[in-house]
Amino acid sequence: MPVAGSGERVDTSGRMEEVPHDCPGADSTQAGRGASCQGCPNQRLCASGAGAAPDPAIEEIKEKMKTVKHKILILSGKGGVGKSTFSAHLAHGLAEDENTQAWRGVFPGGAHCCLVPQVALLDIDICGPSIPKIMGLEGEQVHQSGSGWSPVYVDDNLGVMSVGFLLSSPDDAVIWRGPKKNGMIKQFLRDVDWGDVDYLLVDTPPGTSDEHLSVVQYLAATHIDGAVIVTTPQEVSLQDVRKEINFCHKVKLPVVGVVENMSGFVCPRCKKESQIFPPTTGGAEAMCQDLKVPLLGKVPLDPHIGKSCDKGQSFFIEAPDSPATLAYRSIIQKIQEFCSPHQSKVESPSSS
Repeated sequence: MPVAGSGERVDTSGRMEEVPHDCPGADSTQAGRGASCQGCPNQRLCASGAGAAPDPAIEEIKEKMKTVKHKILILSGKGGVGKSTFSAHLAHGLAEDENTQAWRGVFPGGAHCCLVPQVALLDIDICGPSIPKIMGLEGEQVHQSGSGWSPVYVDDNLGVMSVGFLLSSPDDAVIWRGPKKNGMIKQFLRDVDWGDVDYLLVDTPPGTSDEHLSVVQYLAATHIDGAVIVTTPQEVSLQDVRKEINFCHKVKLPVVGVVENMSGFVCPRCKKESQIFPPTTGGAEAMCQDLKVPLLGKVPLDPHIGKSCDKGQSFFIEAPDSPATLAYRSIIQKIQEFCSPHQSKVESPSSS
């Protein structure tokens, strides 16, 4: 598998294609005309305007996603709020949850076969891919078959894909501009052989930029169930989450709900609760009431979460009775209910 590095793009045929560092993108008015376009093999195509035509990959992705039941984006306005940690444990929780098992076959004689849910976790944080470390997959590589790239599996029913698997070292920097990031996301969605999947979780970088626009655009024709937005209680995080919610409204992306992470800390000795990140403006609960979006739950701080992530293990196994584990389980159940057309939707705090 070729290595993704600065100035290069990974091609599913195994070739490395040089792309101008300052490529303005096919949709730009400068496409094919900018100084950086000189010498690019696609210069004439871009200048003709043909490059701005609907991307044929959108239909290819739509076909690929026919085997994926539910698609959920995990967003955060601010970095460092524990979004990737939440994404990883959401994947673990969905994959381990016996309540999501479904009857999917009948053996000779009429006996039913019950299979655990199939979960896929896609990491599109191109410049900061932390999912391989959190999932205990650091050093793994992606393999290619006739049906596309094969995900790296944590368990038989939990597959992962990340640009981190394409780097020669976890310390390598991916120094790419927007068009090259978009190309990588397109390849992940179009060329990865996910198979039959119940939940595809997409872990995104912080903010509302190229990666977010690309994944929403490429999945628009496939029905995205919605976005889960992760925040911490303090206003410096909430002000960016409001922007994230506004982004979702503008691109018509349903908001599954908000998760308040690092919400208080209970001392394991004296059992007294402390607010490490004080909710000076009322925290996520007040914000959700104001914006009329669901609050899925609050996950308290627990030192075992960080230790589990560093070891690449599920926190649920390390601390099954922790208040944080119980909070996660409750949040996961609400997400399942949101995705199921046969169960009640999550209610916003304002409607309770």
